[in-house]
Amino acid sequence: MLQIKELTYRVEGRLLFEQASVSLADGWKVGFVGRNGAGKSTLLRLIKGEIGPESGVVSLRSGRRLGALEQEAPSGPESLVEVVLSHDAERESLLARAEAETDPIALAEIHTRLSDIDAHSAEARAAGILAGLGFSAADQARPSSDFSGGWRMRVALAGLLFAAPDLLLLDEPTNYLDIEGAMWLETFLRRYPYSALFVSHDRDFLNRCSTHILALDDAKLSVHTGGYDAYVRRRSEARAQALASKSRLDAQRRHMQAFVDRFRAKASKAKQAQSRLKAIARLADVSPPTEFGVAPFEFKNPEPMAPPIIRFEDADLGYSPGRPVLRQLALRIDDDDRIVVLGANGQGKSTLVKSIAGRIPLLGGNLFKHKKLRIAFFAQHQMDELMASASPLDHVRERRATATEAQVRSIAAQLGFGSEKADAKVANMSGGEKARLLLGLIGLDAPHLLILDEPTNHLDIDSREALADALNDYSGAVMLITHDAHLAELVGERLWLVDSGKVHSFDGDLDDYRKLILQIRKSEKSARSGGNPTPFPVARAAEARGRDVLGPLKNRVDQKESRVNELNAVLKRLDAALADSELYTKDIARATKLQRERAALIRAIDDAETAWLAALDAYETERVNYNEA
Repeated sequence: MLQIKELTYRVEGRLLFEQASVSLADGWKVGFVGRNGAGKSTLLRLIKGEIGPESGVVSLRSGRRLGALEQEAPSGPESLVEVVLSHDAERESLLARAEAETDPIALAEIHTRLSDIDAHSAEARAAGILAGLGFSAADQARPSSDFSGGWRMRVALAGLLFAAPDLLLLDEPTNYLDIEGAMWLETFLRRYPYSALFVSHDRDFLNRCSTHILALDDAKLSVHTGGYDAYVRRRSEARAQALASKSRLDAQRRHMQAFVDRFRAKASKAKQAQSRLKAIARLADVSPPTEFGVAPFEFKNPEPMAPPIIRFEDADLGYSPGRPVLRQLALRIDDDDRIVVLGANGQGKSTLVKSIAGRIPLLGGNLFKHKKLRIAFFAQHQMDELMASASPLDHVRERRATATEAQVRSIAAQLGFGSEKADAKVANMSGGEKARLLLGLIGLDAPHLLILDEPTNHLDIDSREALADALNDYSGAVMLITHDAHLAELVGERLWLVDSGKVHSFDGDLDDYRKLILQIRKSEKSARSGGNPTPFPVARAAEARGRDVLGPLKNRVDQKESRVNELNAVLKRLDAALADSELYTKDIARATKLQRERAALIRAIDDAETAWLAALDAYETERVNYNEA
């Protein structure tokens, strides 16, 4: 499918790839991992052909279609469904030709091709993908210009998934999604019939979706079977083995060098010493995989405070009087709570945390806070509030106006910005560096409550682990909104579910929540036919999509079974003819011919049965996946 051979590429003199080679096969779902800045996005650009290699080859097999997320989110008068449908260029072209075609034969050929590509189910499939990514049926009919940039990126993702390219390229796709959308995307990618290559720093997402891991280390590429955890285990084992080998070789080298140093000047031992020198030169160097350290995060611990630190009484939250997003809340937060806030986008998670942080006023009821309470609030949009022309040192000086220059530099270093980065402008920083700076700044004043709204979007896997460690070492309260289930499981002790204008405790863990979402998706059919409405965005076209996916597979099973039956019927007739005892005395040539035909028929039946069983297995697998989804 994709071949990378002896690739070398530099950016501003920095070597990203050096003679890197790897091949990816059809059908693989490949998680692409590496440290921030290692060159993952650059490799995606090389694969797309946006830039060319310094040397080497990056090639996609001839005739295969490549699909990647557009840089610009769609924004126009077209409805969301129309935007998604437009990504199937062949369907759009065929429909346009059908409108203008007058020749009956040509028109019949067009409609045959439309049938071949399942054009009749396109709207249902598009609606199903949009629903899975969080768009209600009403949303899907609205123009894309009605939605914010983040939601429009979801529309772009829906279009890409709908187009179903032979190689799907995704760069941090879950950054645009909530935990429910990320769960849906996991299911979609596992069932995706073609190849996919995705950059992700979400450990659980990589484990659930990947058949292989593509790793970028030390300017080299390597591919490993299994998910991320399996890759980490093998990498650790390889490093341990390499370190042990290196230790043995170093000891051998020292022993031989000691002999050389001792006897080089003695004529009687000179020959042996020269031999040892040659042996030392022949000893292979062992280079263990490089281990990169990650600067830790730190949140200053607050002084103890009597619980509760926050309490809602019959509170209405929202942005417009008379139109609350959340109603009649009765909640409390204690000084050591670890709360993960769950719920589909649009249900009110951000409204809840903004109200607690004092960013929006209550519409009704009461919100009581401890009079000495300090709250630190991190949200992705706040990264834009960092001063673009200022450095980490400037930001620390603003927070610590009375600190000496040495103290300012010391604080910046503790935040992960040593001498080489402390004077860099924010405008030139990566998303991960900006997130690290903001997280460090909000933790300086020992807050009693940390509110983190999607803090991991720009952090690599090691930085996410460091963030989890820091939150677990922190003694204050934490409220966390994240699509990273791994972080939520490491940090969270309580789950709050925001749904249908209410907030209530969720009894269970994240696995239970996953099961709940699957149950809700299964109950969608009865909900549409008059049952209780589902509280989460689910696939409105799931039933139609199921017919479109399962129908052709079932037809293929029936065709293969019919073929087996036809061949067995022929075998029955042959056996009847061969059972005639007079055949072998009256027409030995015909008997020989029939026996040869029977041998060939047995082989054909065996092949037909194998094809039938393969088709049946594909159908049963897809049927189970559909029922689970």
